[in-house]
Amino acid sequence: MHEGRRHTGTMGARRLRDNRVVATIMVGAVALAAAAVPAGAQRTLASPARTQLQAPKTPPISAAAFAATVARLSEPAGYFDTDNLISNESSYLHVIPRMRALGVQGGAYIGVGPDQSYSYIAAIRPRIAYLVDVRRDNLVQHLMFKALFARASSRVEFLCLWLGRRLPPDPAAWSSRAIDDIVRYVDGAPRDDALVRQTQDAIVQQAVATGVPLSAEDRATLRRFHGEFARLGLSLRFTSFGRRPRDDYPTLRDLIVARDTERQQRSYLAREEDWRFVKELHDANRIIPLVGNLAGTHTLPGIARELTTAQEKVSGFYTSNVEFYLWGDAGFAAFARNVAALPRDERSVIIRSYFARNFGDVHPLAVPGFASVQLLQPLDDFVARWRGDGWPTYRALMTLGAR
Repeated sequence: MHEGRRHTGTMGARRLRDNRVVATIMVGAVALAAAAVPAGAQRTLASPARTQLQAPKTPPISAAAFAATVARLSEPAGYFDTDNLISNESSYLHVIPRMRALGVQGGAYIGVGPDQSYSYIAAIRPRIAYLVDVRRDNLVQHLMFKALFARASSRVEFLCLWLGRRLPPDPAAWSSRAIDDIVRYVDGAPRDDALVRQTQDAIVQQAVATGVPLSAEDRATLRRFHGEFARLGLSLRFTSFGRRPRDDYPTLRDLIVARDTERQQRSYLAREEDWRFVKELHDANRIIPLVGNLAGTHTLPGIARELTTAQEKVSGFYTSNVEFYLWGDAGFAAFARNVAALPRDERSVIIRSYFARNFGDVHPLAVPGFASVQLLQPLDDFVARWRGDGWPTYRALMTLGAR
């Protein structure tokens, strides 16, 4: 969620004053057994040579089923006062060791926001993922990422295509290089305007090929977003409309090389096999972007029904700080009911972000030097507390049961 005036967190939506509408947040969609590929169906693009990482053990989803799931589970778009191109949660990887300790793995992932969800996907290794946002533009951005993953054969090629930087002579030779080396190369590589134009044309073509209906405005947004990444490169920061970025907002560079609380680099770009897992899940059409409201009556309940039918459990549910915008009105109770309906087990968790400084607070799990705090709570614990006495304050919600 993003943080700013009236907001906190990378996915924060403007809190609407007329209590009839709650802040809406896109939720990752789920295409399951009903969306399996027909016999003989082919991927749109061939994958590069295998590494030791195994491909997802579930069959790919056809393009037609992917597009149908996006349409079936999405809701009308809402408003957000930023392009939300990257996260501003510098602490986003701090929960990775705790997730590993709790055995959060496999199953279905649901998450909000742009590409920070890919790092959670790389850590959890789900069989399917649903990415959700109130803005249709976030769905469009994930179609951009999907196209970039399809075109790239390695991390360095992915970053160069994403940021419009000239590729090294032999991208394949970089597959075993440390992410710091790759970042240094990309930082020093000149922008290649011909590559930018070529990549944007390919992104639009690939996004159209998914079967998700794209308006002329959507296609222009694809080009504009990619152009912004190419213009600012790794120095891009989260920005709200009409406001300068805060000094403590991380750059894209910071997010890519970030470390967890064990000082390990854990972004999806840190290791080739993690990046390749996300690529393979994208290529199999098993990362599904949706427009939806976490407190709504359609998207999240629809995901719950499809997961239940497929006998799949939620592993991780990344909400960022959506609950901050739902707290205090009818939206939070609706959100809690939706969470309670999700199929889960003892290892299922909510992953959330808390900007404690907005409340003059130092959270017990805060890491010194970070404006945000990343938290885990078992879904069973969340549901039990909601059905019991609940929480007297938002701060209590962020503290009781947090790990």
